[in-house]
Amino acid sequence: MHKRVFSFKLAQGALLALAMAAVALPASAADLLDKVKARGTLKVALEGTYPPFNYREKDGQIAGYDVDVARLLAARLGVKVEFVSSEWASILAGLSAGKYDVIISQVGINPKREQAFDFSTPYIYSMPQLIVRKDEKAVYKTLDDLKGKKLGVGQGSVYEQQAKAVPGIEVRSYAAAPDTMSDLAFGRVDAALNDSLMSAYLLKNSKLPIKAGAQVGAVERMGIPFQKGNPQFKQALNQALAAAAADGSLKAISLKWFGTDVSKAP
Repeated sequence: MHKRVFSFKLAQGALLALAMAAVALPASAADLLDKVKARGTLKVALEGTYPPFNYREKDGQIAGYDVDVARLLAARLGVKVEFVSSEWASILAGLSAGKYDVIISQVGINPKREQAFDFSTPYIYSMPQLIVRKDEKAVYKTLDDLKGKKLGVGQGSVYEQQAKAVPGIEVRSYAAAPDTMSDLAFGRVDAALNDSLMSAYLLKNSKLPIKAGAQVGAVERMGIPFQKGNPQFKQALNQALAAAAADGSLKAISLKWFGTDVSKAP
């Protein structure tokens, strides 16, 4: 009699221990793909001040190459897109904090960022390029030629990192590209460093007295970062990009904004 009661109590204790262990163990987090599908929206962060990639039109509507790519990919995933504007300097921190699902805003793929985030396959390629005033007499062929000069760059950008890696350059960082170009035109900086595709667009549409300078550095690969630990989302995103490349959708967006296919490596 006592033995049976004791055994029953042991069984009860074992079940209680298992239940407590189950509570103590963290539940496996759902893949981002499941979260996006359940929500019905893909939350996309972008800068919103970086034409022609993402910017606000006069009526306040968001537009640009990145915007079209985001809408295309969301549709391929079977959800709607929700845009979230963020200053560039804090955009990666916002992704870490889970404020949005992805960033589609010309984020360069590099080893440091790959330590913190997973990336899609590249969806656009470009190069760093200098921009100077139209009346500039000096010839800047490399960043080394700017030693002792003031160089305007985007705050928190890869171009800021490249400029700061060259001793002797006075680097001035800006939150938005139009502010950089304005200071360049008024002589507050001697040159600006930015994306070659963005530079071409600004020069085409700006009335400021500025012109294209030399291309400096290697080809940049731009991808879509998201939090690590989401293999299903990564696979679905890359499949959507591959399908868009195969059927010409990415090329069509490129031709719309740049007149050439920038979705393939040069």
